[in-house]
Amino acid sequence: MSSSAPAPLVPLVVAIDGPSGSGKSSTSRGVAARLGLRYLDTGAMYRGMTWWMLENGVDVSDPSAVAARAREARIQSGTDPLAPTITVDGVDVAEAIRGEAVTGAVSPVSAVPEVRAVLLELQRSIIAADGGIVVEGRDIGSVVAPDAPVKVYLTADPEARALRRAAEEGGSDVAATQQSLLARDKIDSGRTVAPLTMAEGAVHLDTTPYSLDEVIGLVVDLVEAVEASA
Repeated sequence: MSSSAPAPLVPLVVAIDGPSGSGKSSTSRGVAARLGLRYLDTGAMYRGMTWWMLENGVDVSDPSAVAARAREARIQSGTDPLAPTITVDGVDVAEAIRGEAVTGAVSPVSAVPEVRAVLLELQRSIIAADGGIVVEGRDIGSVVAPDAPVKVYLTADPEARALRRAAEEGGSDVAATQQSLLARDKIDSGRTVAPLTMAEGAVHLDTTPYSLDEVIGLVVDLVEAVEASA
């Protein structure tokens, strides 16, 4: 009997949530690439919005000022997991949104309800396009795509998260990075609108003891189990 390639997955949504440094981005891209799905980094969208506010002189500490201009930014996210892109008003901001200025301002901007409403509309429109998708963020399973058939909540211990993020940033101070991550957790978990939380029905995966490839494999197994039972 001749062998054949596995049948492509039925379009689906894989929601991957968790705090900064838990491995969401690398895992999500890896899962999407392995399964031939699209990929969306919602955190980059919030960073893009924050970059726009800073570039346009908006006081990011003033929620009403941020809210008043939230619909002006034109944010476009590419969905290729091997080469994700993000532009704001036609400008490639993939590098700029990872800088200190944006990192220091993204939490208060993300907490503004009008910002979340604007980006929620955009995120859902991207998800609804053709093809399955892996979506990462902090409120995907709970708010953005609550009906996603696969929901994963990634965590890792604070030291492991800090080591990963410091390495991503080119060797930042680990202790300072850890404090920054914990401060971000407090803001994200305590905000009134769409707080960071594990969605109902999500599978909790502590990535601390695993390699990236192992984590990707575990999530792929979850997706394939859901597909097999569909």
